[in-house]
Amino acid sequence: MNWTQAVKEYFNYLKLERGLAENSLANYHFDLKKLQNWLLEVDSNAKPITIDQETVQQFIYEMAKNLNARSQARLISGLKGFFGYLLDEDYRMDNPMDLIESPKLGRKLPDTLSTGEIDQLIATVDLSKNEGSRNQAILETLYGCGLRVSELLDLKLSDLFFEEGFILVTGKGDKQRFVPIAQDTIKYINTYREETRDAQIAKPKFKDTLFLNRRGSRLTRAMIFTIVKNAAAFAGIQKKISPHTFRHSFATHLLQNGADLRAIQQMLGHESITTTEIYMHVDRTHLRKVMDEFHPRTNKNQSAKKTKA
Repeated sequence: MNWTQAVKEYFNYLKLERGLAENSLANYHFDLKKLQNWLLEVDSNAKPITIDQETVQQFIYEMAKNLNARSQARLISGLKGFFGYLLDEDYRMDNPMDLIESPKLGRKLPDTLSTGEIDQLIATVDLSKNEGSRNQAILETLYGCGLRVSELLDLKLSDLFFEEGFILVTGKGDKQRFVPIAQDTIKYINTYREETRDAQIAKPKFKDTLFLNRRGSRLTRAMIFTIVKNAAAFAGIQKKISPHTFRHSFATHLLQNGADLRAIQQMLGHESITTTEIYMHVDRTHLRKVMDEFHPRTNKNQSAKKTKA
């Protein structure tokens, strides 16, 4: 089995059975290509089913010189998955990554914006430009529904169930979920539709796509980043923000106002509750409020008991 065949089979598995998104597949492909190129440089004839632990370890050591801890961890995780697949399919008798550990990563707390900053960002969008109402609707939808960029770009007109108060979101691995939508967010989307979208001639492939560029096509990820960057500059906000900052802010503000962590998990489309739990570290005051409100040993509840007695 050569590298081309092994990588092709592995990627069919990741796409069809694991349902990984294109971005994740691209990252895995990039890392495996690095290994193949390095083997050519060191004049190694090692194949996927014959490469040994020492060779893989040397490769990781060479790559680690120019990678931060997070990138190293991703590289190691990707290689473990690849060789684990070959082991499961009986192409190999062992996994050469078994004794190789990933670097310890500190959990990075997400950046957030205050509600005032979000209001400022949306309110100061330049409405004199044709795309002004669209950009306002994009920023409001990112925050109002806590969407990933890919989810925003894939949002369709047929996914909007405004009368029921929900939108249908297609997340990672093409998994769909209904996300509640607030009246303010509906208002911004409807304004964009009335002022811009309904008058646009969309290309046949994108007739159902909600957010379009001037040419009637789907927006790109880079364009969403540019919209956010320009909005922050126009509003005079100095924080380093990205589209994902709106998603973090959505979750954090829900938690601060007493939302249940399970409900936040469902709205964000997190497969595991542990992913959502990172927001507990952003604002620990929520934990204090829960303790004060519900634990029988708190002063508030002790006083209530004495009053009843």
